[in-house]
Amino acid sequence: METQPVIVIKDLYKTFGENEVLKGINLSVNKGENLVILGRSGSGKSVTIKCLVGLVKADKGEIKIFDEEVSALNDDDLNNMRVNIGFMFQNGALYDSMSVRQNLKFALKHHTRNLAEPEIESKIMEALENVGLAESIDKMPSELSGGMKKRIALARAIIIKPKIILYDEPTSGLDTITSREISELILSVQEKYKASSIIITHDMACAKTTGNRILILNEGEITAEGSYEELEKSKDEWVHSFFI
Repeated sequence: METQPVIVIKDLYKTFGENEVLKGINLSVNKGENLVILGRSGSGKSVTIKCLVGLVKADKGEIKIFDEEVSALNDDDLNNMRVNIGFMFQNGALYDSMSVRQNLKFALKHHTRNLAEPEIESKIMEALENVGLAESIDKMPSELSGGMKKRIALARAIIIKPKIILYDEPTSGLDTITSREISELILSVQEKYKASSIIITHDMACAKTTGNRILILNEGEITAEGSYEELEKSKDEWVHSFFI
């Protein structure tokens, strides 16, 4: 794996009212790497990735994606940067009134202009085949199980062939077997698309399967970093509590 960072965050701070959510976050993601960020609810995991793509404005700090400072980008440049970023939301965030096909088509047309209909259809089928759900193309979200919704959300994230994918709790609310399937899909996406990813999770099995490197976030600060095996042997009580 290359040690060329595609994401660099330095001294990132974010406060909401009197609540200090991020207190000087420093991290980098290398090209082709899956970086897992572990932490309890409210530790600042999701806020970190929202700052990363400009959905939340940081109070202080530096965020660079492909060597571009995010805070310096205007709206057009920010949108152009986001074309290279796939986002898998925690709840799937599918449009209930649209079929699977329409959900994926909407995402594709939002990011890529001037595609002919046969090309759109081909890209939709490719994305669905990559998550094993080609037969669900005309189903409505209400007809899908929780695991299927997650797979469709992943298909929507990869349909634009992103260079970076952000996963927000990709296995939350799923049973053990389905969670394992989603984790294995994340690995296959990494291999197929050579994408760099940040995976926000508190699912240790997902972290172990998907993470090349793991950061542990505690109350807005990174308290540990390493591989799953390295962190599992940590003598630090807080770090060890994740592995019990």
